[in-house]
Amino acid sequence: MAIQWFPGHMHLTKKAIAERLKNIDVVIELLDARLPGSSANPMLATLCVGKPTLKVLNKQDLADTGRTATWLAHYNTQSTTRALALDASMATPARALTQACFELAPGRGGMAKPMRVLICGIPNVGKSTLINTLTGKRAAKTGDEAGITRIEQRINLADDFYLYDTPGILWPRIIVARSGFNLAASGAIGRNAFDEEEVALELLEYLVLNYPARLQARFGIDLGANLTADALLDAIGRRRGALHGGQRVNLQKAAEILIYDFRAGALGRITLETPEEFVRWLVEGQTLDAQRQLRKTRPRAQG
Repeated sequence: MAIQWFPGHMHLTKKAIAERLKNIDVVIELLDARLPGSSANPMLATLCVGKPTLKVLNKQDLADTGRTATWLAHYNTQSTTRALALDASMATPARALTQACFELAPGRGGMAKPMRVLICGIPNVGKSTLINTLTGKRAAKTGDEAGITRIEQRINLADDFYLYDTPGILWPRIIVARSGFNLAASGAIGRNAFDEEEVALELLEYLVLNYPARLQARFGIDLGANLTADALLDAIGRRRGALHGGQRVNLQKAAEILIYDFRAGALGRITLETPEEFVRWLVEGQTLDAQRQLRKTRPRAQG
């Protein structure tokens, strides 16, 4: 199943971002440190061509430390791009962010040329929480739900530093299938747009290969018998008492338990992709998408 979620307000956000970018010096794109590639918006990359960009891997306290370092190195090798990692426990992230912005746009600063920064990212990536930390007050609404912020707002971090906040935005078509599942698992996509059981099975397949000890420690299930993802989800349901009458496992409830544990960090520090994996998934997705587009246009061309 291909996961897609692009509510009407996101079309308006895209237009607002395109208009605001005309007068922006630096773009801060907030990424989820657990899925840095999948949470990077390709539509935003197109809109921001030529603009210095700061990639902020947020929620680093939930992500695999080694993989976060790998992703930071990956982004820091790109021209006009810097990357750093943050999480909600950091009391003073403003200094790191403002310093990085001034390094990316050294000609800005002072009342004559104030720094103008656009901060954006996918839904539920922690942008509003970060802004509240930066300002030291509740400047933005927060919540563990995709699509909380709906309007643009300007926040003055200093007399010469203007931060423009925008609603979380995805992109119209997610062509990387694995990205759709990772985004759904992270909470970036509205729950009505995906099947929790299918997302849980995809998540389990990845965790069995990459973090088996975390699964065993959390659920007390022996993975030595080469359990399939289906059998493992069933076992999780039994362990947690997610049962229908007659002792049948409620797979929907079991899936919700697994996804909740992942989002809350109860499984430990996990990152669902490496730069190499994401590049491979992207190439595969682009190839399949090109084939789909060719099939759509071929009948018209023959007619």
